[in-house]
Amino acid sequence: MANITAAEVNKLRKMTGAGMMDCKKALVETEGDFEKAIDLLRKKGQKVASKRADKEANEGIVLAQTTADNKYGVVFMLNCETDFVAKNDEFVNFANGIMEKALSEKPASVEDLKALKLNDRTVEENITEMVGKTGEKMDLSGFEVIEAEKVFAYNHMGNKLATVLGLNKANGVDEAGHQLAMQVAAMAPVAVDRGDVPQEVIDKELEIGREQAREEGKPEAMLDKIAEGKLNKFFKENTLLNQDFVRDSKKTVAQFLKEVDGDLKVTGFKRLMLGA
Repeated sequence: MANITAAEVNKLRKMTGAGMMDCKKALVETEGDFEKAIDLLRKKGQKVASKRADKEANEGIVLAQTTADNKYGVVFMLNCETDFVAKNDEFVNFANGIMEKALSEKPASVEDLKALKLNDRTVEENITEMVGKTGEKMDLSGFEVIEAEKVFAYNHMGNKLATVLGLNKANGVDEAGHQLAMQVAAMAPVAVDRGDVPQEVIDKELEIGREQAREEGKPEAMLDKIAEGKLNKFFKENTLLNQDFVRDSKKTVAQFLKEVDGDLKVTGFKRLMLGA
């Protein structure tokens, strides 16, 4: 059996962040081979992830950020089980490292993001290592991007909610973009305008409206008209341009946009929130 020194154990601990006893056991089992020991610690993380697969990972961090030219924005969610881990500096720094990689590499999907290299390992392998260190289930569960002439990112206090929003113009729109990104955070619209709402959502809302009217004892001949009225209310409350503007409820978001610039348009938005 290899004679493992305290210095070697400490070196592995610094390399991996794993506990002292875990590092010593890994070095003993691999006869002092650091690469094999690191692999063994990763495997431990994989076992922990598997063992805790039934746990809920509803805590974590949500981050939004744009590239330096403000033409590309990312919002993603990194989940864990407890708020204690979510606020840990190592977890937060890890999330920020993922954000830097996402902005520089511009992956197309969450799977592509997980496959990117970070510290000589994939993002997914790094997540597995974090599982091994914390003993908590973790997952990069949400990843969205927006590309536009100007993209705005908004991070709500506490990093549990964040948005990115795109506008079709870049000049003189900073305050408007910031306000609209906050509007998306506060009011959780499902689409930019009524024409952007998926047909299956519309069909579902109409069916719910008809059923509600039927339960209220309304005549069958009136159900479709009542359902249409309820659908219009849904559009008013759940599409960004038709919502009341949070900063001034006397006007809609569409009216606010027109006041800023008659040609200003929201090209898209993304919103992620823990537990949603």
